[in-house]
Amino acid sequence: MLDERSKSLLKTLVERYIADGQPVGSRTLSKASGLELSPATIRNVMADLEDLGLIASPHTSAGRVPTARGYRLFVDTMLTAQPGLISVETAQLQPDQPQRVIANAAQMLSNLSSFVGVVTAPRKPSVFHHIEFLRLGERRVLVILVSPDGDVQNRVIFTAQDLSQSELAEASNRLNAGYSGLTLEAVRERLRHEVDALRGEIGQLMSAAVDVGSEAMEKQDEQVIVSGERNLLTVQDFSHDMGSLRRLFDLFEQKTQLMRLLDTSSRAEGVRIYIGGESQVVPYEELSIVSAPYEVDGQVVGTLGVIGPTRMAYDRMIQIVDITSRMVGQALSQR
Repeated sequence: MLDERSKSLLKTLVERYIADGQPVGSRTLSKASGLELSPATIRNVMADLEDLGLIASPHTSAGRVPTARGYRLFVDTMLTAQPGLISVETAQLQPDQPQRVIANAAQMLSNLSSFVGVVTAPRKPSVFHHIEFLRLGERRVLVILVSPDGDVQNRVIFTAQDLSQSELAEASNRLNAGYSGLTLEAVRERLRHEVDALRGEIGQLMSAAVDVGSEAMEKQDEQVIVSGERNLLTVQDFSHDMGSLRRLFDLFEQKTQLMRLLDTSSRAEGVRIYIGGESQVVPYEELSIVSAPYEVDGQVVGTLGVIGPTRMAYDRMIQIVDITSRMVGQALSQR
């Protein structure tokens, strides 16, 4: 636990470092904090904060900089919201095709933050409208799955037994008559209880078709739009370290870690802040992510956020992300 004097000095140090990008010395802290403390007292408090792992002293300077732990304490307990930092009028998202909305949202996040904007594509409900099975040859069947909005998924599957086209038509008719309009999870659950009432081969074929549909939906969900990566080239914290830049651009290209992080964010309420180095989710110490889920018709369907250096104006980023998440939800709900 920190006393009020230590909290005040840490808050001042973090704010000065975010604003200036330079290690903060005792003299600067004395002036900026407004506390009437002697230089010796400030140095003693700084030493205590350093012992706690909240600040660190770069080798090239007598000043101190926040650590990931220091940023976390600042964000969790010292950050005060300042309404009006971002005006809703500064950006608008028009109702349009979902792909265009999320692309525009990623660009808007990047423009407003001057960092990187990321948005996951809206997850479509895994509901099927119609299914057909076509015999391609011995134990080879083409599954054709049509979603309510007309998307078509095709997949070849192999069956344990060779089925005739009439048997395949029977399976199609059963699925279309009894399960159309349900989510694939609901279909899977019902099949689990009703499979005994179906002929073995037909039941297995219907279960396999549901698995095909689920896999197709999962692949559609694995889409994330990234905008503004080049902004990081001008960030002082990265511009002198090509190794860091290379790792960051690898992150944006592979997108797997981004998807894992954003998937975690989608299960949280409101804006979340991930500070690099404090967990395996963000393995880069110099990186922070401010993210939030967005909703359509009351359901969380995706996540968006800003990626930038740990030295960012968190109060501003929180408002950018919060406003954008609500605007994306509104734009997609009006379609």
